Amino acid sequence: MARVTWLSCILAAVAWLLLAAAGPTYRLGLLSIPNAFVLLRWGAYLGLAAMAAAAIAGVWAYRRGARVRMILPGVALVAGLVAFGIPYQWQRTARRVPPIHDITTDLENPPTFEAVVPIRADAPNRLDRPAELARQQREGYPDLAPITLPAASDQVFDRALAVAQDLGWEIVTADKSTGRIEATDTTRWFGFRDDVVVRLTPWGSGTRVDVRSVSRVGRSDVGTNARRIRRYLEALRNS
Repeated sequence: MARVTWLSCILAAVAWLLLAAAGPTYRLGLLSIPNAFVLLRWGAYLGLAAMAAAAIAGVWAYRRGARVRMILPGVALVAGLVAFGIPYQWQRTARRVPPIHDITTDLENPPTFEAVVPIRADAPNRLDRPAELARQQREGYPDLAPITLPAASDQVFDRALAVAQDLGWEIVTADKSTGRIEATDTTRWFGFRDDVVVRLTPWGSGTRVDVRSVSRVGRSDVGTNARRIRRYLEALRNS
């Protein structure tokens, strides 16, 4: 049974290796997105296999009262669970959200990009918004909406720019006179580069803030752009 224990550890280790390698291999240009996702899938499969082997070894050790021998299977079980759980959770999220990658707080008059247009000239995803996109976003992200802050636009602009910088966005342009900020945000693991525009509009005695976030690659963003907009608006509201 010691072989099963070591097998579970090896399977868990390889699963973690595949999981960890998926992002960097894509970022370095060694694998395409589909092939990088294949690594994730196999990491999940091996994580599941590690869990099964660890469960067998752990039960065997428990029935024989060998509590010390349960440690390695326990570690392998947890490692396998994480290796399986991360891709599985991504898959669940991908099925739950609409397969879109262009999200905005203003569906009637989305903020437009200007400064980032030349930067993403070779990006597979375009910046035009099909009519169907608004319906898909309403169904998938009904909570997304602009916020109105009780301050003048020039004051809100300084806060909006500071929040974008605090979040690690790469500022492409920041025009206080027009109330526009364009930036690029890079995801940590895969290094996907998504472009963001923030638009400030005088609104009564306050300022309305609209945000649009668009991925450069991938049909679905698995909810990334919506999460980015929520996080930004929440940080701006609390700034």
